[in-house]
Formats: sequence, C-alpha cells, structure tokens
Amino acid sequence: MPLESLPNDYRRFLHDLKARIRAARTKAVLSVNRALIELYWDLGRQVVERQKQGGWGARVIERLSRDIRAEFPGIRGFSRQNIQYMRAFYRAWSEGAALCQQVAGILGPAAYPPSEGGSVPRPAPELLTQIPWYHNVVLIERVKDPSERLWYARNTVEQGWSRNVLVHQIESRLHLRQGKVQTNFAQTLPAPQSELAQEALKDGYALDFLATARSRERDIERGLIENAQSFLLELGKGFAFVGRQYHLEVGGEDFYIDLLFYNLVLRCYVVIELKAGAFRPEHAGKLSFYLSAVDDLLRHPDDRPSIGMVLCKSKNKVVVEYALRDLRRPIGVSSYRMTRDLPDGLAGGLPTTGELEDRLNVIDGTTRPRS
Repeated sequence: MPLESLPNDYRRFLHDLKARIRAARTKAVLSVNRALIELYWDLGRQVVERQKQGGWGARVIERLSRDIRAEFPGIRGFSRQNIQYMRAFYRAWSEGAALCQQVAGILGPAAYPPSEGGSVPRPAPELLTQIPWYHNVVLIERVKDPSERLWYARNTVEQGWSRNVLVHQIESRLHLRQGKVQTNFAQTLPAPQSELAQEALKDGYALDFLATARSRERDIERGLIENAQSFLLELGKGFAFVGRQYHLEVGGEDFYIDLLFYNLVLRCYVVIELKAGAFRPEHAGKLSFYLSAVDDLLRHPDDRPSIGMVLCKSKNKVVVEYALRDLRRPIGVSSYRMTRDLPDGLAGGLPTTGELEDRLNVIDGTTRPRS
C-alpha cells in the first residue's frame, strides 16, 4: 500500500507500537534474567547445604554438571565452573546478617518450595536479580569486601554499567573516590543539592586513556576531547559535554572556559578549570569568576546554580581548604592521574605535542591561536 494512501494517524500508531514492542522486549529480557538469577541462587544454596550436611565433593559437582547438560543439551550455563560460581554467589551474599539486611528488596518466601528440613529458603535479593549473571560473577570474583561489593552492585543497577565498565570502575577503585573530593558545597549550596553535587564529583580522576607525558593544559584538553567517551565515563552519571575553550564575553573582553559541561542529574552547568601542575589559590578565584559569568550569561531560570571544579595534577589539602573557605561560589578541587606517563628521566627528554606544534608553527611561518 503506498505511503501517501495510508490513514493520517498511521505514523503515530506505528511509532507507539514500536515503542511498546521495545518495552515488551526489554521487560522479557529482565524477566528471563530474574528467573535465571533466582535459579542460580537456589542451586548455589542447595549445593552449599549438601556440602555441609551430605559431604558433597568436587566429583559430585562434576557429575551434576554432566547430567544436567545431557538432559538439556541446548542449555548453557551448567558447567562445573559455573556451578561453583553459583555456590560462591550464594555464599557471598547470604553469609553475614548485617550484609543481608543491607541488600534491599527481598522477594517473598513463595519463590521456592520448603527444603528437606521443612524450612523455607531465603530467595535471591531483588537487587541481584536486576544484574546480569556475568556481572554478578565479576562482583564476587573481584570484590571481596561485602560492603564494597554491595556499593558496586547498587551503582551497577542505578547507572546501567556494562560488564566492561563495571570491571573498569572496580579496578580504578571508584568507591574510594566517589563523593570524597574537597569542596565548599555544604556552605554554598542548599540541601539536598549540596549532597548531590558532592556525590557527583570524585577525589582523583583516572585518565589512563591519555598516553601523553608532562603535557601542557591544552594537550590534556585535546586528549580529553579526542577520548570524549572515556572521559564522560570517568566523569560519571549525567555529564553532557558543552564545549572546550568555551567563549564568554564579559565587559567587552574575551574569556575562555577550559571545559564546560551540563549535568542532567544536578540540572546545572559544571565548569572545569584544567591545570597541568599543582593547585594554587588563584585557580579558585578564576573559577569563581567563570561561575558568576556562566550563571549570568548561560544559566536558564530553571537551572540550579552552576558548580565548578579545578582539575589539577596535584594538590595540598590544607591549601585547598584555605582557598575555598570564604568563597561564595560552589567549587571543588580534585587531582588526576595518567598511569601511562613515561618515567621522569625519559619523559623529560621528549617534546610534548604542544611543543612540537609550536616548532611546526615556526617552520611553516603560521600563527595558530593557543587553546
């Protein structure tokens, strides 16, 4: 049937139907994952109980794996190793009353039949049924501390981390950095925005994706934009890139913000002042000026007050505390690291990208503006 002869409401009907199909498919996937996690949890429970009471050993687990795969040849996930993971999965989350109380949303007892002793087993925590199985495997393999594991499980659900992202966040020890940055937010922002803003920033950013050494600020800026996806991931939830060397005109003079973002969770602009060296008190003053300008020139009436962050190579906590104490604008100071930096002896003998660019300017006679 030609498109022009279709009813007027066909396009809207098709659009709505596609959205419903996508939602139904997502719901089906989540439902399947929930059933799978519940099955793995209960199988892990029964193996643990039989190992304690019936003396089941490795040979019994091996036989169990073979028998299940023989009965269901098209079903994956019942290798000996995966059954061992199920056992570890149950033990990791069920042992310790304090931890069990923290894992929110326990399913009703009707999920499983009574065990041989007549008691009703505790079902899998709701939180864990929202996480794909191999995410759960990463959690029990890589995070041994129960409270840390719970922190990563919650953030996996809240932020929708892929397995690779979860591994990266664990390896970079995100739980030690998130919300720990030095700020004056408590004095300059109303609650609860001050708490939300504090949690949005980190104490130390891992810029491992930058391979430059002893870079100047513009080299780092360029590298961050060239690796925008990795940088946004490291910044965290809700950050949207607005511009690099973002131009502002104040009193007829030109000023340029190093990096400008908007945070969709905080509903405010985030101004980042990038420094290749150590933090100095004057950096906070300059950033305060930028925040005033952004609030006057860019901020929408529905936006919350803009926040700023000085991202520097290193910082002295006492100097930061004094620099922020009496400022009226909300500012945080954090450091960054690049693990791929070359050793000092080697790096000192190599020109940076910016230095090479300057030499090329001299050779070809052009003048390029410094960013």
